[in-house]
Amino acid sequence: MASTAFLFDLNGTIVDDMAYHKKVWHHVLVNELGANMSFEEVAAQMYGKNSELLDRVFGKGHFSPEQVHEIEMAKERKYQEIYRPDMQPLPGLLDFLAAARLAGIPMGIGSAAIPFNIDFVLDGLDIRTYFSSVVSAFDVPVSKPNPDVFLKGAAELGVAPENCIVFEDAPKGVEAAVNAGMKAVAITTMHSEEEFSAYNNIIAYTKDYTTLMHLIP
Repeated sequence: MASTAFLFDLNGTIVDDMAYHKKVWHHVLVNELGANMSFEEVAAQMYGKNSELLDRVFGKGHFSPEQVHEIEMAKERKYQEIYRPDMQPLPGLLDFLAAARLAGIPMGIGSAAIPFNIDFVLDGLDIRTYFSSVVSAFDVPVSKPNPDVFLKGAAELGVAPENCIVFEDAPKGVEAAVNAGMKAVAITTMHSEEEFSAYNNIIAYTKDYTTLMHLIP
């Protein structure tokens, strides 16, 4: 088994796109579905699967599975439309991935995003070849802070959970790493360091990857 592995969240971690998701979710929830929510209240619900978000806002079972699929696909198509012209990796990411691969560190994606959005980012940035494991919202029954998304990634990479480092931009994602028994790097694209203060597994805080080369042996 490999001694160390890196597991990356996607949105807000590979790309700094959460403001785009927030804008579209606010439009969908408030203007299309009738929720009475501020931008801040929408942001507080932006974790886990789309279906879980809709359950939290409207109540479990409010929408049929077919309606959930229709809502999430319309939302993600709009997100991709507005983010596509601006899509770029976080500063230092490409150099970090290249150095990690050169060092023989296996890497995976562990995201609550649907494959439609994971493919959009990995193929849009042409970075799919760096990742030997890609775990999406469709691959686990419950999303973060449940640890399954990261535990499945570790198993697919052949690395013990305690030897994995998770790169996450959200407190719920870091909590999932805690629950998986993994260390974490907090990427502060959307949340401040103070918002991660409840977690003792964080080994570094950073806004991008330019300061993280010391993590590669």
